[in-house]
Amino acid sequence: MSAPRNSAAAKAAALRAHARRGVWRRVTAWAGLNPAAARADSQAALWAHGAAGEAVTEALLAPLVRAGWTIRHDLRLSGARWNVDTVLVSPCGTAVVVLDTKAWRRNWTTRLVRGRVYCGDEDRHGQVEKVAGYAVRISRALGLPGVKVLPLLVVHGSPVSGGHLDVRVPGMADPVYVLDPTWLVPTLAAAPKARDPQRAAAVAARVDAVLHPYQE
Repeated sequence: MSAPRNSAAAKAAALRAHARRGVWRRVTAWAGLNPAAARADSQAALWAHGAAGEAVTEALLAPLVRAGWTIRHDLRLSGARWNVDTVLVSPCGTAVVVLDTKAWRRNWTTRLVRGRVYCGDEDRHGQVEKVAGYAVRISRALGLPGVKVLPLLVVHGSPVSGGHLDVRVPGMADPVYVLDPTWLVPTLAAAPKARDPQRAAAVAARVDAVLHPYQE
């Protein structure tokens, strides 16, 4: 069995394994007599659902590499308790995109209600504010004048109203873009077409120095 590809998959595997430590727990889990294993499996299913969304996002973004984008997945700031699904450096070296992937309820529309993001009747605005906060912290850590760090959230499963939402978050000059997967690559590809390989490489090197691969 191959190792989990990302932090969400790793979390799902860890939850299942923890509830099955020892022969007796494995046997009772197999027999359906281990409530802790049942709860862990339920939680793990949510994490695995998220991992599947992250894998789809990775596949969607892959063609951007040929267009000059630098793409890194599953990163963490030193000392931070949170991780970032994807970080992208634009071909012109003037923008870093902090991308969070979500897998929300299928057939519940993601929409703006009085400035807040909802999936169906559930308020999900806090998750938008989180990715905005990640972008602010990463911008400070990178310390790159003239380089914008932009937060973006892509939602799998739940259709996004109109394909995209421009969400304002207090303290942010730029909106958080909440996108349907079909809008992800076109939105990024619409960035300035100019390339500056040297500047982009310098920004990517700074990203690699500040953000490190996630480890459970």
